[in-house]
Amino acid sequence: MLFRKDIEPCCAYCARGTRLNDAYVCCLPKGVMPRYESCKKFDYDPLKREPERPRKIKPSTELIELETDSDTFVL
Repeated sequence: MLFRKDIEPCCAYCARGTRLNDAYVCCLPKGVMPRYESCKKFDYDPLKREPERPRKIKPSTELIELETDSDTFVL
């Protein structure tokens, strides 16, 4: 997913851009640009891309009963 070829252009992970803060990037060809904008000079740099964090799984509050031949276990 990180090294896909069909990435939508975005200044946040362009090789020609330098991150200024969370909202803006300093682009060499265009100057200061919003992070999610792009231009024709877009050159993808996979090392600047931050993958999405995995979702946290909420623990279930239900009791799970396991039945065996000898005993019944509750987790």
